[in-house]
Amino acid sequence: MARVICIANQKGGVGKTTTAINLAASLALSEKNTLLLDADPQGNASSGVGLSKDKIKNNLYHAILDGLKVEEVIYSTEVSCLRVIPSHLDLFGAEVELVNLPNREGRLRNLIEPVRSEFDYILIDCPPSLGFLTLNALTAADSVLIPVQCEYYSLEGLAHLFETLRRVKKGLNPGLVMEGILLTMFDVRNKLSHLIVQDIRKHFNDRVFTVIIPRNVRLSESPSFGKPAYFYDKNSRGAQCYLELAREIIRKRRNPHE
Repeated sequence: MARVICIANQKGGVGKTTTAINLAASLALSEKNTLLLDADPQGNASSGVGLSKDKIKNNLYHAILDGLKVEEVIYSTEVSCLRVIPSHLDLFGAEVELVNLPNREGRLRNLIEPVRSEFDYILIDCPPSLGFLTLNALTAADSVLIPVQCEYYSLEGLAHLFETLRRVKKGLNPGLVMEGILLTMFDVRNKLSHLIVQDIRKHFNDRVFTVIIPRNVRLSESPSFGKPAYFYDKNSRGAQCYLELAREIIRKRRNPHE
């Protein structure tokens, strides 16, 4: 049965989609059947794994609002063991359309339930907001992974996110747990980056992943080629760090009390 991990942070520019793309690819490289669900209307996770828009007939919008079955919106990628449910700009309107629908927060959970047994991991890339799409992702998830940028305003908004998580656990998904906080965009030359790492580790202790994702040119370049970083430059520091993150998540699942 798949572990469903929601990658969320309402603050933009923290490496959320970069994490979704590269963690999904790294889990697949570890021979874990992985489904990447792109719930961000911008669709960058879809294109970042090489899914061309002209090859997409149906997408997440059609599934959660028009009632298509999940099998009709799953696409293969060039990465063995990695498949994707693509997004579309139409999802911008989904926030409004979901308001008056029954079970508006549970549609994503209902959508993926029939295929959970086919995958080891399902990763959900959320939009940079705490609207109905993110609430759907949090309701569907077993855990939430929060990318946090190693910069001055990194903790801004986290209190709001944690309050949202508390409310989701209380009313919609009592089993939701923290997968971990992932430190991203770390600049080894920047003293402030080191101070922020220390501060976050002090406040959140073992909820912070051991691996830290650096600022890395290859991570920035690879989406424009429609490739996860490993398939653009497998020896780059960014690609190797995401492989280590995948190993850390797999290890944690095997030994949940570590």
